[in-house]
Amino acid sequence: MSERHPAARGADVGPRRAASAGQGPGAPPERPRGEAARRPWLAPRSPLYLLPNLITLSSVFCGFDSVRLSASARSDDDFQRAALLILFAMLSDTLDGRIARMTRTQSAFGLQLDSLADLVSFGVAPSMLVYQWSLHRLGLAGVLGGFVFTACGALRLARFNVLATRDAVHSVAPPRYIVGLPVTGAAGILVAIVMTHRAAAGQLGGAGAAPAVLATTLLLSLLMVSTIRFRSFKDLRLDARTALLAALALGSSALISARWAPGFVVVWLISAYVLLGVVESLWRLPARRRGAPGDPAAALDACPRGEEPL
Repeated sequence: MSERHPAARGADVGPRRAASAGQGPGAPPERPRGEAARRPWLAPRSPLYLLPNLITLSSVFCGFDSVRLSASARSDDDFQRAALLILFAMLSDTLDGRIARMTRTQSAFGLQLDSLADLVSFGVAPSMLVYQWSLHRLGLAGVLGGFVFTACGALRLARFNVLATRDAVHSVAPPRYIVGLPVTGAAGILVAIVMTHRAAAGQLGGAGAAPAVLATTLLLSLLMVSTIRFRSFKDLRLDARTALLAALALGSSALISARWAPGFVVVWLISAYVLLGVVESLWRLPARRRGAPGDPAAALDACPRGEEPL
């Protein structure tokens, strides 16, 4: 993965030519004294660059295997296993970024690979899962519903890559808000609905619930490509407000788990996250129209000419 450090490779050309001056064409160039001390602590070809990418590829495998199980599902157990594989892909998606930051192996190649993996694991796999599980009962409408989810996931990831590249060029700090619902959140709701099918006495996957599942899929698709700002939680601090939110989330999750089923907890938490983003966007809408400088969303919209947020 040497694409990340092109300057490091070019930095050795001058010293090597200087060292080889006056030598024969067949003599190997001598490494200048002290060059090893000037090289970064992590060489461009270090095996550590493979670690986050291998974790990302494990996410791709989980998404691929989920598609395989969904396509050949014969029972509810097969759908449960396919949904569980998408959850494993979410775990891998969380780990690869953290490990890349810990080992200082972030690269543009890793960013593109991660987006392609997300499209497979959280764009294609959930669409196939929800189609085979419920939407196939609606005929062409179900096919289009599954495709719209995948297409909006691809558009969401492409927009994320554009904004991430822009921020890297202009050395912009990680934003407090992200544009559009993340594909992992949208996929998480679909997966949670499938996994709570048993807890709901088999009512969620029936023919009568298929229109509601289609409406939920289309709503999540629109949220992914919307301009609604969702919190990235990169600015969380250990204070009383954070402790109160954590206590509220844990308390409500325990109540829902005891009252209904643990699977509904995922639906509740992601739905609350979506609702928070929608409410905050509506709350900030008058200030954004006035162009208030103190508004967080207005600060996000401030970018160089010709590079407006998508």
